[in-house]
Amino acid sequence: MAGRRSGGRRATIHDVAAEAGISRGTVSRVLNNEPYVSDTARRAVQEAVAKVGYVRNAAARNLVTQRSRAIALIIHEPHSLVLEDSNIGNILIGTNSVLSGADHQLVTLMIDSQRDSDRVVEYLRGGFVDGAIILSARTGDPISAAIAEMDLPASMVGHPSDAPDIPFIGIDNRAAAEAIVRRLMATGRRRIGMLASGLDRDSGQDRLLGFTAALGDAYDPDLVVRHQFYSYAAGMEGMEELLARDPSIDGVFAASDAVAAGALDVLHRRGVVVPDDIGVIGFDDSSWALRCTPALSTVRQPAETLGGLAAQQVLDQLSGVDFERALILPTEIAWRESA
Repeated sequence: MAGRRSGGRRATIHDVAAEAGISRGTVSRVLNNEPYVSDTARRAVQEAVAKVGYVRNAAARNLVTQRSRAIALIIHEPHSLVLEDSNIGNILIGTNSVLSGADHQLVTLMIDSQRDSDRVVEYLRGGFVDGAIILSARTGDPISAAIAEMDLPASMVGHPSDAPDIPFIGIDNRAAAEAIVRRLMATGRRRIGMLASGLDRDSGQDRLLGFTAALGDAYDPDLVVRHQFYSYAAGMEGMEELLARDPSIDGVFAASDAVAAGALDVLHRRGVVVPDDIGVIGFDDSSWALRCTPALSTVRQPAETLGGLAAQQVLDQLSGVDFERALILPTEIAWRESA
């Protein structure tokens, strides 16, 4: 087995030095990628490492450095939605790319219950990670409060109104929602409803505020159907409810693309023609948007960039360098056939 000597003993730096015929100090400098090592010595160490099957003992290194070189990505979503929401996947890809480039390991922690929340807080207190990125935090999130209390280097993607003083990165959900709803209104729609989701977090709250601001005096609270999650099921259930409340609606703003996809399926089954009878718009420009028929008009947000910059905020804190504690990234409207 790689990394083991005869009798099951793990290969050590002494074995590498003996095989390469050079000092342990030189081996250590090569393994730590330090300068002032000749190319000949570097090649000898690399060949010796391969031959004896040496694997660096991360636990021993961590005891010396007091660093795990691991960063947690904490996702506050039910397990089923983690697989459904491509935005989460893109944020994860952006996060991992930056951490990998800095030789840090991404550790994904999912919160689907109070039990999960309690366990994750204890895990963070145990020093298993050097920092954390918090995704989809709700109002009153105990994990964010615990991280602030620990003074653990962290970043939030999004920023609930009661969030502790933790650096964050996000988008202007309110302005983006208002802009696309006004675009929908400009097509002549007059009875516009909203399938609102995620109202226990800043993104959902701000998208509803943007919808309300865009409609102004035309806003009708009876045409807002609320659901806890940004999910396909929320779109199906919400669209049925919205049609029951007012069959004359001619426009729908769904709080996410997954919600919009569920709404579109209901409309198709009922024989409602989109966009002729009802214009539908979403939010995110995720993979849902292009899978929809017709293709979905939506707000494009840079999910992968959000994850990457959140990771960089944590790395900057660990390095002690100056960084921006609050970053708001631009969005754009992707206008397609659904509206």
